[in-house]
Amino acid sequence: MTTLAPDYYNLGPEDDADIELCNLDVNPFEVIIQTYMHSLICAFGLVGNILVVATYIFYKRTKTMTDVYLINVAVADLTFVLALPFIIYNEQHSWPMGTVVCKVLRSAYSINLYSGMLLLACISGDRYIAIVQARRSFGARSSALIYSRIICTAVWGCATALTLPTLIYTDRYEEASLDSVTIHVMCELVFSKDETAKLIKKLVPCLQMAIGFLLPLAVMLLCYSRIMCTLIRAQSSQRHKAIRVVLAVMVVFIGCHLPYNVTLLNQTLALFKQRGCQGERFTLKVLAITKSIAYLHCCLNPILYAFIGSKFRSHFRQIVIDLWCFSRKYIYPARSSRGTSDVCISGLKSSNGSNNNSSFSA
Repeated sequence: MTTLAPDYYNLGPEDDADIELCNLDVNPFEVIIQTYMHSLICAFGLVGNILVVATYIFYKRTKTMTDVYLINVAVADLTFVLALPFIIYNEQHSWPMGTVVCKVLRSAYSINLYSGMLLLACISGDRYIAIVQARRSFGARSSALIYSRIICTAVWGCATALTLPTLIYTDRYEEASLDSVTIHVMCELVFSKDETAKLIKKLVPCLQMAIGFLLPLAVMLLCYSRIMCTLIRAQSSQRHKAIRVVLAVMVVFIGCHLPYNVTLLNQTLALFKQRGCQGERFTLKVLAITKSIAYLHCCLNPILYAFIGSKFRSHFRQIVIDLWCFSRKYIYPARSSRGTSDVCISGLKSSNGSNNNSSFSA
């Protein structure tokens, strides 16, 4: 869940004068591969998260805290996915849309990072209460929707506050290459040389690691480990499936975000010492690869947290049937047939009669 930038660590115009001047131009072949990867991520993330939002708006009522968290996670992921094509375009065309767009697009990543990760931690906490503390929490579930909306408001407020440094200090600037002929237009965090700016320069990546990864990871590990213990002791035919879901959630979360955050930690530590050109080029290449892996989470969230549940799958099938029936009735009415009507009627009946549930997912 991280963008092509902001890159807090490039040797930009505000860095110390004694840092070796490097040619950090990206290989064109790498740019092409990265563009295709990000385009696929954008397409799948857009479809998956729109389906989640559409399901909650038209087919499924928000009855639990997890329902409220899920639709907010989908909105957070959509914020990033919708910004991603504009980021790709501007990166490859020297940011022609200007400074304001530069700030907004970089801030879209930060909002997605903080809100999305904190909401995933909230989902794990709610699942812990619903499964491990089921008896104690039974009476409090009636007021759960009110609490969940308050928590979501707090999460979005926190994410907005943590995004302010990115919004304020991100800027569009021009930088000459080593041959003094080519001009590169960049959109990154730019800091002055005063002590406050230097502190913020180190604080931003530290906050990203602490609140955008380590805090949600700690909460998820604690909650899901207790859930696993409870499920193992439970005498239920669905427990093995539920355990696999828990393991999948944790493996995907760690697999997507750990590589990038390890690289981010290495870059943060490098801010305190002088860096060589070869090491800087290698680190930026690793950072680009791990960022692309982190992007995948916005595509996988709908699968892990929504469509893995049988109720959501039935709603998804109903969406497909409704779109098919709508197209046959209004777009291609001349081609409609008795078979099409039968499909629409049977789909409606199966949707109304579906009472399946999942032992873990919403």
